[in-house]
Amino acid sequence: MQEPEFVKKLFGSIATRYDLANHLLSCGLDFWWRRKVASLVRQLGPETILDLATGSGDLALTLAKACPKATVFGADFCHPMLLQAASKGVPNLTTADGLNLPYANETFDLVTIAFGLRNMKSRSRGLSEMRRVLKPGGHALVLDFSIPGAPLTGIYRFYLHRILPWVAGVVTGEKSAYEYLGDSIEKFPQGQAMREKMLGVGYRSATVMPLSFGIVTLYAAEK
Repeated sequence: MQEPEFVKKLFGSIATRYDLANHLLSCGLDFWWRRKVASLVRQLGPETILDLATGSGDLALTLAKACPKATVFGADFCHPMLLQAASKGVPNLTTADGLNLPYANETFDLVTIAFGLRNMKSRSRGLSEMRRVLKPGGHALVLDFSIPGAPLTGIYRFYLHRILPWVAGVVTGEKSAYEYLGDSIEKFPQGQAMREKMLGVGYRSATVMPLSFGIVTLYAAEK
């Protein structure tokens, strides 16, 4: 876990190239991952959605398209990333720290966070804040990277620590940002460890859904 100012500066430095890097480095799978989240959200039928650590707003836009009757809010503590989201027409944007959200208790039906919880100084506090702003019976969805099992483990780690930072450095000019990415993925709790962390802060019915052979995992829990 890194200091907030480090993370804010890091993402601010790559904001204008963030989307391009994501699409290239995931080989376009990031589009499918967002649609998978949006499909699950549509089934839950929320009226109010908070996309936390919304970044450049791609997930917020996907959620709005999948749930046209819902009101989608986006929050992030990195202002340059929010400027990218605003340029795409993402509404209801707020500069906010995920560890101290400026929303009242029980405000939202559903809270999503994609590839953001991993960057928070306290993941437990981040999960607790998400739970605080959820209405009773509301749902939290966490999408983040994970390490796939054998036989892909070694290949994936080679890509993550050797190939990805080099390619990202060419695209964004900030190789160090993606060296941090690999380290943060290695340290992030995965699978049952993440499920237990969500249950530990008061969620219930937490589930684990590996995607793309475990390259990413979708966690869902109810308040």
